[in-house]
Amino acid sequence: MRKLKIYIPGVKFPSISLTGNYCALNCAHCGRHYLEGMRKPTKKNLVDYCLGLEREGYTGCLLSGGMDSRLKVPLDRYSDEIREIKRRTSLKLNAHVGFIDESDLEWVRYVDVVSLDFVGDDDVIRRVYRIDKTVGDYLKILDLLTEAGVRVAPHITIGLDFGKIHWEYRAIDLLMEYPIDVLVLDVLIPTKGTEMENAPKPSVEDSLKVVKYARESFSGELSIGCMRPMGRWRLDFDRGAVLAGVDRLTNPPRKVIEWAKSLRDVEIIYECCVM
Repeated sequence: MRKLKIYIPGVKFPSISLTGNYCALNCAHCGRHYLEGMRKPTKKNLVDYCLGLEREGYTGCLLSGGMDSRLKVPLDRYSDEIREIKRRTSLKLNAHVGFIDESDLEWVRYVDVVSLDFVGDDDVIRRVYRIDKTVGDYLKILDLLTEAGVRVAPHITIGLDFGKIHWEYRAIDLLMEYPIDVLVLDVLIPTKGTEMENAPKPSVEDSLKVVKYARESFSGELSIGCMRPMGRWRLDFDRGAVLAGVDRLTNPPRKVIEWAKSLRDVEIIYECCVM
């Protein structure tokens, strides 16, 4: 098997919300919960903040936040700051963008990679995100970015449909038509305070079936992202993912790291798994 890259982003690659705790949406799986744990510099001091990150030894950051009424993460309003950060630092920038369009190409070229949540079923988009968008709208974003030469790392959340697994296979098939070098698989966490709080966790076995299908379908690097259940679930899933041949694994339990070293060459990287 190829080298296994273990990614631990929290040490040197923080997540930043440029909208604070605000999001115009209230998605069934998130309910704005995941914005709470992100760092929140203001627009006024974003450049200075990133200069400070570099001085402190950080290698980059994730630029993220909630969506606005345009269904974009409003990074376009930080275009001057993003250019200045790239000019004055060597920080790597990963970006969540939402439903961007041609007007965003001017600034999005300055980030190193776009992390794009991808859903392959119109009904799931409607029921989970409650927005008037379709799979075709996600594909338009991929078309726009890949044609412009912007590196894109699609993310599929296994079990996003209230714990049920079905649409993920079609999503993988659709993505195989694009020039992507990293595909990220997350797994739903039924999160307290959200509409999916009482949804069942996707089973380890069924989740690993999706991982194996992606491994068989995709010749690029397959990554297990940050989001997946903790505890015994993560231990069993991560071991299965390593055996299935994933290339990248984010925040695995220490037991998995030590076990994996007996099977594969392991490298520890303190960045987002798409870098």
